[in-house]
Amino acid sequence: MNNYRIDNLQYCNWSKEIFKINNEAKLDAVHVTIAYHEDFNEVKKNIETWNKHFNDNKDLIFHGKTFKDIEKAHKERKTTIFFGFQNCSPITDDIRLVEKVYDLGARFMQLTYNNQSLLATGCYEKNDSGITRMGKEVIKEMNRLGLVVDMSHSAEKSTFDAIELSSKPIAITHANPSFWFGAKRNKSNELLKTLADSKGMLGLSLYPHHLKDTSNCTLESFCEMTAKTAELMGVEHIGIGSDLCIGHPDSVVEWMRNGKWTKTKDFGEGSSSNPNFPKQPTWFEDARGFKNLEQGLKKVGFKEAEVNDILGNNWYNFYRGMNN
Repeated sequence: MNNYRIDNLQYCNWSKEIFKINNEAKLDAVHVTIAYHEDFNEVKKNIETWNKHFNDNKDLIFHGKTFKDIEKAHKERKTTIFFGFQNCSPITDDIRLVEKVYDLGARFMQLTYNNQSLLATGCYEKNDSGITRMGKEVIKEMNRLGLVVDMSHSAEKSTFDAIELSSKPIAITHANPSFWFGAKRNKSNELLKTLADSKGMLGLSLYPHHLKDTSNCTLESFCEMTAKTAELMGVEHIGIGSDLCIGHPDSVVEWMRNGKWTKTKDFGEGSSSNPNFPKQPTWFEDARGFKNLEQGLKKVGFKEAEVNDILGNNWYNFYRGMNN
């Protein structure tokens, strides 16, 4: 049996250098963000950019659409790239676009990015009204196609609703438990247990604003949190969604937070005194930190098979079920 390495969320300033780093880290698959606030036509332009990446880096990457591509990447020692959206903006108010974005290669879509959307409530809103009427219809369509419902940036009631409404397991591709660190984006024990009971997946985040002690978080602390989360959810429901954002100028994080929705500067998870991209922990500066995770997880008591499951096999199994 193969042991896979999968990072189920990155948003980097993509270049041959970063593709080489992911290859050096032996990543078989990476789920990449191709939309934050973009509409349908803007997403198509982003895909054109990715098509150029695929053409220019054939020795390193290719576009992935099913779990078979993970197997192919592992065999060929390449990284397959799965497209995802961190917002539902590409479908605007037109449910017919759900199938179109799927046909373009999208395999994950968040129903919200921090704010209220036409589908659900984001984690920065004061009032969480849950999944909307359109949201219910979009979830049905996503289930039909095999487009995964991602609730990483959504509020709690909306996420519970999504789990209940979806006929297929959903994902929280990049977040951590709030028992460890109470960031707005991190998730409650009750929610994580419900996610596991529905056969969903949690991708543990390495983004400093989601980490206890932020950039100063220790490997030991992260791995101890992983062990407690495994006790809560079951080890088979945990993977990595690092949320790596390396190589970008700080203007990009400002755009991620503000998009097109405000004229007043919003600092999101940062602050006016700390508005920029946070520094990654020294033990996870890029995907080569998977090796440190492997060692750290073993040190806190995980068996080798469990470590392999957390670092990729669990996500591989989730991908296998996406079109069933």
